[in-house]
Amino acid sequence: MNKRIFPKIYYYDQDFIDIYNKSLSWIQDKIVFPQTLEKGKREKNYYSESLEFIDQIQACLSSFFLVYSNGEYSPTSTIDKFYQLQEASGAIRSRYDKSNNAIYMEGNDEGIGLPIFAWAEYNLYHKTGNKRRISDVLPILDKYYRWIEKNFLKGNGLYSINVNKIFYKNSPRKDAYYPIDFNSLQVHSAYCISKLADILNDKNLSLEYKKRFFSLKAKINSLMWDEIDGFYYDLDINEKIIRCKTIVGFLPMLSEIPSEDRIERMVFYLKSDKHFGTPNPFPTLSVDDSKFNLDGNGYYGSVYTYMNFFIIKGLEYCRRANIAREFTIRHLYYVLDTLLPDGKVKGHIWEAYKPMKEGPAYFDVENKILPKKDIICYLALFSISLMIENIIGLTISLPDKTVYWNIPALEIMGIECLSLRKNQTTIICNKGKRGWEIKMESEKLYYFTINILNKKEKTLPIPSGRCSMLLDKL
Repeated sequence: MNKRIFPKIYYYDQDFIDIYNKSLSWIQDKIVFPQTLEKGKREKNYYSESLEFIDQIQACLSSFFLVYSNGEYSPTSTIDKFYQLQEASGAIRSRYDKSNNAIYMEGNDEGIGLPIFAWAEYNLYHKTGNKRRISDVLPILDKYYRWIEKNFLKGNGLYSINVNKIFYKNSPRKDAYYPIDFNSLQVHSAYCISKLADILNDKNLSLEYKKRFFSLKAKINSLMWDEIDGFYYDLDINEKIIRCKTIVGFLPMLSEIPSEDRIERMVFYLKSDKHFGTPNPFPTLSVDDSKFNLDGNGYYGSVYTYMNFFIIKGLEYCRRANIAREFTIRHLYYVLDTLLPDGKVKGHIWEAYKPMKEGPAYFDVENKILPKKDIICYLALFSISLMIENIIGLTISLPDKTVYWNIPALEIMGIECLSLRKNQTTIICNKGKRGWEIKMESEKLYYFTINILNKKEKTLPIPSGRCSMLLDKL
């Protein structure tokens, strides 16, 4: 595989470069190319972990790393397949087979998936700057949101769904009637739709979803937050808090639902080794819970990579980039140790890992059932997306023509041949004879904001052509 399909990264830990490059090769195996093309018809390749079906969560999450493929692999084509199958009611089911028939898994009569389409689209807009796409997808997102609202919103203003039957098999959340995760993701959808409507200057739609956002945010803060514990909980059918600390209690950070004071209290739990700050962060159940299992046992203590991605992004959105980076690195090291257990024999990529030591967690400890393996989508969220955005520290917004670089350490790091639409950009931090410097090359003018060790921050234009700057002079 030509690695320049994706940008080349520079980092001082070779293991991270290796897992990045290996991920690129593994991704190629998951790309489905069109078999035949009718005359005059163009069909894009699409990403799928299975040739038998497409999965909504994986389709959305894959867009977060495929967007860095410099246009070679479409980050939107799998998502578009779901949009094309939207029903008149607005429903989009979570899985479809090769014949476009909805797959209804046990306990999921409506075929509902996690509501993350709008989040994926908002991220895509900032990475691609494709305003025309927003015009196409916004009506679809609006209908989908209204379908969820009609079927799952209750009279108290919260959403009710049986997450244990639908999303989390073998979970301690059996009495959850109003789940904090589904409500948090739905409020994040409202936030993203309002932002997308703003981009199109659709003031009515934007206002409508801002109202939805603030209404649901207020309900979550008033009913699902416990001031004594400093934590967001599920509610039972009687709207009573279920005092079971699970990892989904941190999902409100995705839409910055908690106040600054509440964020600090929540971060305490993420750092504490008595709760979620295990050597391999983050277990799905707090360590101090009597049901916590060192071997995972599904959602009784396993570390799920895709769930960690939600938490890391929540920390980032709540201006906790340095903490997010630390947790990203810690989890990725455990993935590496399990993939290469003795440095020679190749292991596997697992859906879930143990919280205290290397190796896959058990989905079912009693029956010695392991979780799913070799789902590259979840690995690539860390080894590609978070590698670029959190570990190296680059945040890109094409509509704003800005590149923000949070340099966490004075070490060799950077990126080469990053595609900003049709513009190839290279930004590398290295130590030369004159000291630490940043070398840049760009075909067009962009604005570059650099944060050095969280001490200095400066915004400069990146001129077309090549240039360099000494960090000591900034």
